[in-house]
Amino acid sequence: MKKTILAGILIMVLVLPGCSEAEPPASGLVDSNGKKNILIVYLTRTKNTEAVAKMIQQQVGGKLVSLELQNPYPENYQAIVQQVQNENETGYLPPLKTNIDSINTYDVVFVGFPTWGMRLPPPMKTFLNQYDLSGKTVAPFNTNAGYGLGSSLETIEQLCPNSSITEAFSVRGGIERDGILFVMEGDRAVQVKEEVDSWLQRIGF
Repeated sequence: MKKTILAGILIMVLVLPGCSEAEPPASGLVDSNGKKNILIVYLTRTKNTEAVAKMIQQQVGGKLVSLELQNPYPENYQAIVQQVQNENETGYLPPLKTNIDSINTYDVVFVGFPTWGMRLPPPMKTFLNQYDLSGKTVAPFNTNAGYGLGSSLETIEQLCPNSSITEAFSVRGGIERDGILFVMEGDRAVQVKEEVDSWLQRIGF
């Protein structure tokens, strides 16, 4: 009888630790909120798109990257309008100074840009041509002078044919031609933050 009891105890000692080790960890491997590795890339001139990018980061986290050119655009508004028009007409893609390491490690890429000439700005087209976002979720966000996205979303869809593209966020920013530059402050910033948060909820963040 004693031998039987001792044998039973020995089996419990040997077996129970093995079951415990075989169980999956309660936390650590997968975030409880299902968060993914996020990259927030944006192009900004009057800092309005940058402000929206930071609002997104406050809500979802992730790495924030500003696109910079090897040869910056001129400060003069009319000069940059002419240069961008020439780039759009010729298909020229201005080379980027910004370099993003390990793009493959990101699951979600937020892509932020102003509307220039009712189109996607050439530097953003450079980024989407240079980096392969296949298999990733691409979330476009935009600021504009009141005319919306123009053809920007269609261009993103063409350049990211193998990505899952979410609903785009678009909001009115400054109007540089009228000398109205940074507007994302005070009550306006609060309003836009609420709109950003609502958009992020709609697309699953």
